[in-house]
Amino acid sequence: MTTHYEVHGTVALITLSNPPVNGLGYATRLSLTDNLQKANLDAAVKSIVITGAGKAFSGGADIKEFGSPKALQEPNLLSVILMIENSSKPVVAAIHSVCMGGGLELALGCHYRIAAPGCSVALPEVKLGLLPGAGGTQRLPRALGVEPALNMIVSGEPVKSELLAQIPAQKLFDRMAQSPESLAEEAFAFAQSIADIRPLPLVRNLPCQHPNGDAYFQFARNMVKGMAKNFPAPLKCVDAVAAATKQKFEDGLRFERELFINLMWTPESRALRHIFMAERAASKIPDVPEDTPKREIKSIAVIGAGTMGGGISMNFLNAGIPVKMLEMKQEALDRGIATIRKNYEAQVKKGKLKADKYEQRMSLLSTTLSYDDLKDADMVIEAVFEEMGVKEKVFKELDRVMKSGAILATNTSTLDVNKIASFTQRPQDVIGTHFFSPANVMKLLEVVRGEKTGRDVLATVMALGKKIKKTAVVSGVCDGFIGNRMIEQYSRQAGFLLEEGCTPAQVDKAVEKFGFAMGPFRMGDLAGNDIGWAIRKRRYTEKPDLKYSKTADLLCEMGRYGQKTGAGWYDYVAGKRDAIPSQLVVDMIEKHRKDIGVEPRKISDEEIVQRLVYSLVNEAAHILEEGIASKASDIDMVYLTGYGFPIHRGGPMLYADQVGLFNVVQSMNRFAQNPLDDANFWKPAPLLAKLAAEGKTFN
Repeated sequence: MTTHYEVHGTVALITLSNPPVNGLGYATRLSLTDNLQKANLDAAVKSIVITGAGKAFSGGADIKEFGSPKALQEPNLLSVILMIENSSKPVVAAIHSVCMGGGLELALGCHYRIAAPGCSVALPEVKLGLLPGAGGTQRLPRALGVEPALNMIVSGEPVKSELLAQIPAQKLFDRMAQSPESLAEEAFAFAQSIADIRPLPLVRNLPCQHPNGDAYFQFARNMVKGMAKNFPAPLKCVDAVAAATKQKFEDGLRFERELFINLMWTPESRALRHIFMAERAASKIPDVPEDTPKREIKSIAVIGAGTMGGGISMNFLNAGIPVKMLEMKQEALDRGIATIRKNYEAQVKKGKLKADKYEQRMSLLSTTLSYDDLKDADMVIEAVFEEMGVKEKVFKELDRVMKSGAILATNTSTLDVNKIASFTQRPQDVIGTHFFSPANVMKLLEVVRGEKTGRDVLATVMALGKKIKKTAVVSGVCDGFIGNRMIEQYSRQAGFLLEEGCTPAQVDKAVEKFGFAMGPFRMGDLAGNDIGWAIRKRRYTEKPDLKYSKTADLLCEMGRYGQKTGAGWYDYVAGKRDAIPSQLVVDMIEKHRKDIGVEPRKISDEEIVQRLVYSLVNEAAHILEEGIASKASDIDMVYLTGYGFPIHRGGPMLYADQVGLFNVVQSMNRFAQNPLDDANFWKPAPLLAKLAAEGKTFN
C-alpha cells in the first residue's frame, strides 16, 4: 500500500500507508502527488489533510530504498514538498506518534500543522552521517527558532510534540490536538476553518535570524568540534542552519542539497549507513524464516553468581524477567547479590535509575543452592569456569532437572558448543550465548548455533537478545567463534611488532589514533593477560607449528597479569586505571630481542595499523568462507559492539572494502616477505583473494 484517498464533506484526506513507519518510498511519493492533484482538481474539496496510518505520521525515507536509484527518482521529496506548497487549496499535516526525517520535512512543507501530544519529532539524519536534504535545515529554524532547531538537527534526538509547542513564538504547530484519539476530528474541523484564508502561509516565507549571528554559530562550531570528532556531518549541519539566517530561502536550499550530496559520499556516512542496515540484517538468518515459532520465556535460571553470572542476570532483571541464580556456596551467592545491588545503587546515585525501579528489579531475583530448584525455568544460562570438565558436570545436571522444552545455554567464549550439547539427551535445546564482560553493559551477544540446535531455539534466543537490548549476532561453532577467533590473530601480530622494534605504548597509540577504544596491550591488561596465556598453552599442544611472540609469556611469568595485579604491559597505581609505560617491560622486550638475535627497526604507525586490522580481515574472510558467519556485516557488528572498532570506519570488513580489497591483498603480500612474521598467515584467504581479483567487496 502507498496512500489512501477519501473525501469527508469538503475535506480531502490523504493517508500515508507504507508500514511499518510510512516511509516515503518512491511508490508512496508517486501516490501522494497523484492524490494531491486529484484533490486540487475536485471542485467540492476546499482543503486537504495529510496524515499517516498506524503508529506513525512518517518516519522519513524508506530504508529499503537506501542507496538505490529509487531514493532520488522523481517525484523526489523536494518535488513533493514543492507541489504541496504550490497547492491552490490549504494542506494541513495531522501529525501523530512519529514524525521524523523526511516526514518532518514533508510536514514543514504543508501550509498548516496540527499535532497530537506524545508525538516524537526529529531530524535524525546526522546519525547516518548526513544532514536533512529536503529543506529541514532551512525550514525548521524558521518554524521553531534557530537555537532549538539547530540543537535538534545536530543531535538527531527526538523531542516530544508538547515540549516543542511550548517554545515561545514557534510556528511549527498551529494547533495541538487534545489527544491522539481526537486528532482526526480536530484536524478536519481545523481544515474547514482555514479553507478560505488567503494567501496560504508558507514556512519558507517566515523570517530566520539570530540576535548574535556569527558569534553564536562560531560557539556552536566549537561545541560540535569537541563532541563529534571523526564525523563531518554535525559541523555541516551548523553551516546549513547558518546559511538559513544569511541567504535567501532558495539559495539556502541549494546549499543544503550540495552539503547533503557531498556528505553522502563520505566514508563516515557510508560507515554509519552500513551500521544502520547491518544492525537490522543481523537478526535475519538465511534458513530461519521470520515466522518461525518461538518458545515462551517467562523465567530464567543462571548458573554462577560471579562477575559474568551477575551481569547476565541484570540484563533479564532490567527487562522484567524473573531470574533464579544458583551457586554451590551461600557465601558466593551473597557476594553475587551484593555486587548486583552495588551496580544498581550506583545507577540510582547517578540518577539513571529510580529507586522504585531498583527495588522492583531486585524483587525479581531469587537464589538457590540446589539444581532441583531450577526445574521450572524456561531457559538456563551457565556462566561457570571456562573448562570442559566443569561444563560437562553442569550440563549433565541440567539435563537431569530441567523441564522438557527448556533452553539450555552456555556462556562459553571459546569451547565447543557441540561437545557441550553432547553431554545432554537434548542437543536440539542447547545453544551458546556468549555475553561480553561486563555483561550488563556490553551490547554484543554472540549466539552460537550448534549442529543440532533447533531453529525455534535460535529464533527464540535472537528475539530474547532484542528484548534485553543486545545486538545479537549468530555464529557457528569454532574455536573462539567470530570475535575471539579474530582477536587471536590481532594479538599475535601485536606480539610480533614488539619483537621487531615497537613498544606496547607505540602500538596502542597508533591503533587508538586510528580510532580503536583501546590498543591491544591496554586491552590485555584490562581483560587479564593470564587468559591469553592459558589459550597459548593450549595452542602449543594442539598447534605446535603456530608461531607466537614469547613476550606475552615472559610478561605472565613475571606475574604481570594486568590491572587486577597492578602491573601488566603497563604499571598501575592502586585505585586508578591510568596505564603508565613500564621501563621493566621495555627492558624485558629488549632483552628478549637480543636473546633471539633480532635487531630492532623503526616501524611506522601505518604499518602497525595495517598489520593489526588486516589480520582481522583475513581471519574474517576464512570465517565467512567456512559459514561460521553468514554475512560480512555480521562480523562488522561483532567488532563494533564488542571490540571497540571505530564506528566512523564501519567495522573491519567495510573498512577493507573502502580501502579496496586489491590494496589489502597487496599489503598482505608485502607483510608475508617479513622473515620475523608468519608468512603462512599472510596468505590471503581464498574468499579475499577471489573478491580482490574480481574487483568485488565483502559488503
